[in-house]
Amino acid sequence: MKDQAKIIAALLVGAAAGAALGLLLAPEKGEELRSDIADYVNDLVDKAKNKAQSTADNIKEYGSNAVDSVKSKFSGAAGNAEDAINTAKSRATDYAEGGVDSAKSKVKGTANDWNNSIQNA
Repeated sequence: MKDQAKIIAALLVGAAAGAALGLLLAPEKGEELRSDIADYVNDLVDKAKNKAQSTADNIKEYGSNAVDSVKSKFSGAAGNAEDAINTAKSRATDYAEGGVDSAKSKVKGTANDWNNSIQNA
């Protein structure tokens, strides 16, 4: 991209220099020549301004699109992370509840065994 910009700038400078030399060497009166040069330079400046504005608009649009894309990807990643956290919490809760239920069952079974042992004794 930088190389293309350099080439375009060099072409514009070369064209301006060639046109200025052509006007300087043309067989016209000094006042007409200065007027022609001024008109040409003004046209060149206007074209350069338009090109710069167009380039700035393109860069602004590209930057905006890039920011939107990054926001979208980040939002999606954050959503995925939140889903993973919720899944992990749910599984941990289910596992803990299962462990509590299992422990209750074992305690109850042991208590029943002791009760039966005491009653049989």
